[in-house]
Amino acid sequence: MRELDLGPTSNPVSILPPAPNRHNGCVQQRIGRLTTTDGADIAYASIGAGRPLLYITGWLSHLQLSWELPEERAFYESLATGCRLVRYDRAGCGLSAASDRPPSMAYELEQLAGVAETLGPEPFDLMGTSMGALVAVAWTVAHPESVRRLVLYGGWVSGANISPPSVRDHVLGLVESHWGLGSDVLTDIFAPDAQATAREEFGRYQRASSTAATARSLLALSYDLDVTDLLAQVRAPTLVVHRAQDRAAPVEQAAALADGIPSAQLVVLPGRSHLPYAGDAQAVVAPIRRFLGLRSLPRGPRTLTARQTEVAALISDGCTNREIATRLGIDERSAEGHVERIRLRLGFKSRAQIAAWYVGRRDESDR
Repeated sequence: MRELDLGPTSNPVSILPPAPNRHNGCVQQRIGRLTTTDGADIAYASIGAGRPLLYITGWLSHLQLSWELPEERAFYESLATGCRLVRYDRAGCGLSAASDRPPSMAYELEQLAGVAETLGPEPFDLMGTSMGALVAVAWTVAHPESVRRLVLYGGWVSGANISPPSVRDHVLGLVESHWGLGSDVLTDIFAPDAQATAREEFGRYQRASSTAATARSLLALSYDLDVTDLLAQVRAPTLVVHRAQDRAAPVEQAAALADGIPSAQLVVLPGRSHLPYAGDAQAVVAPIRRFLGLRSLPRGPRTLTARQTEVAALISDGCTNREIATRLGIDERSAEGHVERIRLRLGFKSRAQIAAWYVGRRDESDR
């Protein structure tokens, strides 16, 4: 393991082209569907252009709702700059159909095989987060020729070691018997550094992503998975990224991953959130982009798309989200999303900062 210095098979029914995915200046994701060998209907999404980066999510996902969460969308857009990011919803989650098959590593790999087949014959970069990190390790060992570089975020070696049995049983029981309360408890564990409104959104997002039964079975799988015997067989260059106070997966498990994988690099970042896009997401993105050979993204103020500039102008005029929606002919939720993405893109905390930035930019152009 080398710790980095952070100082100065399936039957696809549609294949997404590596297009820029832009409409009216805004990045758009493209949704495709495929059918696995056992008939499962899996939804996948693509943004950006270039060498593919195949992304395996943790526990639950929803391609469309995640795209509507400003923090999560900004994270994916940052990853996709200069490459083609491909994500998918596992069976029973988000836009993918439910399945009668119980979750298992074998089933995870079958679904991943279906998505990987849409990428073409060339090796791709693979990133697994949380439970997806273990799936990524298993895939890389089974298909070493397919993976150019491997990134593992928030992962672990053995699910039995991420929390005591009594805690696991309590959480599983809570998810099964009271999905609403269970999702709120898990949100507090997964994203303690997120703002209150973002935590509320993520709680609703989890409940919309799957049924209580599916959530419980996938969470149980995350506790059951163990890749101890696979680590030494990983041959792809590997980066392990983890937050030091991750409340869902102890940082010791990240160290164990990096120690077990030959020549793996370990980056430990400050923070408590398990979700990569909660807290300082750009601190997560930066070492990943460096490892994958992608150019660094600027921190601090950035340029806006044409539509975002329109919204910023309306914010500077004192318009509420409802008024912005009316002026632009969109719904209020979309207007709220635009405002949040502008805030995240510029690194601001308030509408007042957006308004001041726009006025200053306009005054400079008038000189």
